[in-house]
Amino acid sequence: MKTKTWFATAFGAAAIAMAGPAAAVPVAVELALLVDVSGSVDNTEYNLQKTGYVNAFKDAIIQSNIASLTGGIAVTYIEWSGANQQATLVNWTHVTDAASANAFANAIAATTRAFSSLTAPGSAINYVTPGFSTNSYEGARWVIDVSGDGPQNDGANTATARDNFLNSAPTGVSAVVNGLAILGEFGLQDWYQNNIQGGTNAFVIAANGFADFDNAVKTKIGKEIHDGGGNVPEPATLALVGLALLGAGAARRKGSRN
Repeated sequence: MKTKTWFATAFGAAAIAMAGPAAAVPVAVELALLVDVSGSVDNTEYNLQKTGYVNAFKDAIIQSNIASLTGGIAVTYIEWSGANQQATLVNWTHVTDAASANAFANAIAATTRAFSSLTAPGSAINYVTPGFSTNSYEGARWVIDVSGDGPQNDGANTATARDNFLNSAPTGVSAVVNGLAILGEFGLQDWYQNNIQGGTNAFVIAANGFADFDNAVKTKIGKEIHDGGGNVPEPATLALVGLALLGAGAARRKGSRN
């Protein structure tokens, strides 16, 4: 009886080993939302910022755009402040339709502010970079989305972190870092363009203060979902045209990444 039990156990273990790791889920875009919650962002501004992300994923046109993509998107919501202050408040989530987009939005809404200190966007980029290679998804595009109201005053060099992320993408994957500069501090948009923006078709969008953040973040996420040109609908409040689908590309396994 013991021999039979040992054989069954060994056979089961061997079968699991032969099966190997589970294949990553193919998606069109892997999107990391990096949200500045440093001390310059007061509680009212913080709520406007978080609500902007919630409203973006509840927007009917953005939901339709996501549903039109082969495989949908994988997205995570991260708050950051100083050099050692980064928190993944909503982990990588597969969003494919209105229901899953609403669920992701509700998960953001349920979070509590993580920090309120210095401003280290470079450290936040370094924090999220490994997650693109270790999550359970396989995207044709890697996108980091950084929003904030001030330049770096702490932590890793932002331009270096950006470049390291861009260089970490495997062959065949398009990687970009985009920025949403919440204006108020002189020269912030230029700083974002010089230090955060990077990769083919990368961009920076400016919000004229936190009151304008809701519209700006919808523009930004709409562009990130459909990057490239053509006639893709944007959120109705923005009246923007000229964006298009980018195909999901060939699915690959995480293990094949460089």
